[in-house]
Amino acid sequence: MTATLPAVERVPVPFRGDGAGTGPLTWGQIGIWQAIAGSGESRTMGGSTSIAGLGLTVADLTDLLAYVMRRHPALRTRLFLRAGADPLQVCSAAGEVPLEVVDAGSADPAEVAAALEERYAAVPFDYEHEWPVRMGVVRVGTELTHMVAVYLHLSMDAGGLAALIADMAARDPATGEGPDLDAVAPLEQAAQQQRPAALRQSAAALRHFERVLRTAPASRFGPPRHTDPRPYRMIRYRSPATRLAVDAVARRSGVSTSAVLLACFAVGLARVTGSNPVLAMLMVGNRFRPGFARSVSTLVQISPYLIDVGDTTVAEAVARAARSTMNAYKHAYYDPNHQDEVLARVNGELGTPFDYSCFYNDRRAADRVAEDAPDPTPEQIAAALARSEVHWEDEPGMPRQKLYLHLDDPVDPVTGEVVVDFALSVDTRYFTAADTEAVVRAIEAAAVQAHTDPGARTGVPATPAEHPGQAPEEVSA
Repeated sequence: MTATLPAVERVPVPFRGDGAGTGPLTWGQIGIWQAIAGSGESRTMGGSTSIAGLGLTVADLTDLLAYVMRRHPALRTRLFLRAGADPLQVCSAAGEVPLEVVDAGSADPAEVAAALEERYAAVPFDYEHEWPVRMGVVRVGTELTHMVAVYLHLSMDAGGLAALIADMAARDPATGEGPDLDAVAPLEQAAQQQRPAALRQSAAALRHFERVLRTAPASRFGPPRHTDPRPYRMIRYRSPATRLAVDAVARRSGVSTSAVLLACFAVGLARVTGSNPVLAMLMVGNRFRPGFARSVSTLVQISPYLIDVGDTTVAEAVARAARSTMNAYKHAYYDPNHQDEVLARVNGELGTPFDYSCFYNDRRAADRVAEDAPDPTPEQIAAALARSEVHWEDEPGMPRQKLYLHLDDPVDPVTGEVVVDFALSVDTRYFTAADTEAVVRAIEAAAVQAHTDPGARTGVPATPAEHPGQAPEEVSA
């Protein structure tokens, strides 16, 4: 139970910056706006962090807030809503944003910060009149103990949030200035996306999208089978063994850990559900494109990923994933409005909505591994398996799909080792609690098997002839 918020003081923070203008939404923004409009809920990023003992003042934080507002046009961007059309994005040259100061009094400041974060995330944004950042601090006496910052997802995705945090860290404390920015801001992204090269890329990506959908079976997990008073459930599963095994497989095979994890996900999911070939909608960051790596903006788009793991070995599943991962990633840059046209066309031919409700989001910071690191011993793998942790949440703060998997790579606070965290949200009509836990444990088991016994069979039956499961790499753009 979070604390009730005491009185809040609002400190006005004026700002001024370059890049003002009005234009269409970027492709990434269109996708997020469709999700917001469809759900009626604001999608947000951010959270709270302890700043106790740092000696920061309210003036320090108003300076920091003014700094990020000045440097990043996305934070000075609001919407102009239009009936029957996508909104326009409007970036302002100047304005004023509040910093909220909450005195915790005798309450636990961590609980007060949690309550403030909850309010920031739960109350819908005013998209036309409110800046896409809500920031506050918790104070106990004269000491600031926590900072809370929540950003509208239209302004940034996880990669954009990482870029913002990096820019804050790079700020020179003596001058208050940061390094030169070489990132493409949202208005320029939108302009680039109307140019011939980007439109050709969009058309090729949408052809790939349609061909993959036409190859995959239309249904993912069959009809609803269960009833539960909670429509969605989420498991958090911390797996040190998955990280050890996946790193070893990637090192041995000369591929990225992303490809290994995708293969393990497909094998684990197919083993539990019997659904194969596995179709997952990948969340692709698109930050490998020029000028996007350090952009505070939202660039994530979805790309269909299809893999057949039937009647083969775990090692071959990894090889198939490695061949096809890049193809899925490079076809994730397109106009979402035209994607809707593709879906409508496929749905019309099927006579039923195509089920693409299986989502996979690899949010880990690291993908490559040290080439000279030693492989884990069987004893180390066994010890890591014993440290797996399960935590359940009945109100997942994730998009509502039949299955939605987030992958993160936090540092375990006890051991100091990097681990893999699974956050798996499921529709309870299709997955019981036992099913849900079985999926994450099956992914972990596939990872360990890929390391210890790569020649083992997946145990997934061969693909029926009517659903050949053509691999994405075989689908030309």
